Amino acid sequence: VGSMSIQLYVGADIAAESIQMDWLNQITQQRQQMQIQQHKRDYKRLVKQLTGQVEAGQIQVVMEATGNYWQAFAEYLHHAGLVVSVLNPTQAKHFAQARLQRTKTDRVDAQMLREYGRVMEPEAWIPPPLICQQLQQYLNRRDDLIAMHTAERNRLHALQHHPLVLCDLLTPLQVHIRELKTQIEQLEKLIQTLLVSQHAWAEMVRRLRSIKGLGYLTIARILTSTHAFARCSSPDEAVSFAGLAPHVRQSGKWKGKSRIGGCGHASLRQALYMAALSAARFNPTLHTFYTQLRQRGKLEKVALCAVARKLLILAWTLVVKQRDFDPLWASKSHLPA
Repeated sequence: VGSMSIQLYVGADIAAESIQMDWLNQITQQRQQMQIQQHKRDYKRLVKQLTGQVEAGQIQVVMEATGNYWQAFAEYLHHAGLVVSVLNPTQAKHFAQARLQRTKTDRVDAQMLREYGRVMEPEAWIPPPLICQQLQQYLNRRDDLIAMHTAERNRLHALQHHPLVLCDLLTPLQVHIRELKTQIEQLEKLIQTLLVSQHAWAEMVRRLRSIKGLGYLTIARILTSTHAFARCSSPDEAVSFAGLAPHVRQSGKWKGKSRIGGCGHASLRQALYMAALSAARFNPTLHTFYTQLRQRGKLEKVALCAVARKLLILAWTLVVKQRDFDPLWASKSHLPA
């Protein structure tokens, strides 16, 4: 967002039931704070107050992507014509640390977000298509069910090893585990059915399916996490976004081990790693790539992470460059290991 076009910078610290606002008018240099409720009538009142000072396109509202509480507010402002920027919470945290900000209140956070917009000029946020929101809800629910299924299986394992196993506890637990498994399978079928239907991402899904090793669940995770790579302007950005870029640790003569993880999109990284297990076996191009790494002495996990990284780069290329998977091109490409 160009700083010349923005005349009113707004920070919005969002909670479940309220939103703390802080804005600065560049023309009058006047600051104002107010709190609104998470309701459309308050959204309308806020927009009316802001647009009474400058035009809608000259207003930038900066907020953090925390939970789901920001989404309805962001979409309302976007459709009202305001410029909306949605930050990763880590970005806001590091900005506050750089400014030596110690105090943390809703008002202080709103002011910090407003200053982030003024100083850093973040990009404008665009609402993802409906298919993204649908898939994300299905994936979130599947994640929840898997976590519950795992927890219940652990409880069952512990109960079965108890000296006194009570059937009135054991049987309902086994039934619940079977029910959770059924719900997970039903969700996975819904995700696959949705992906093969007609929607904004249909052609992208078809292209990604041409990569052997990428299943429907992994494709859904890739597209929803990256907003069909709208969040990643280059393959390197995609790799960094997923947390698959090795972190070099070096200072002076000291050199530590390069590591992967600790940041980035954890669920996307996990999905790609699981896909790499299959791709390293059944995708001829990636099987050769994996075998060569192992022959060079790379550990199994290191080689699999490299396969996961290449899978993501291939996915980015197919979606952004609008091409199908070509084994000859992929094997000759200079994609990084």
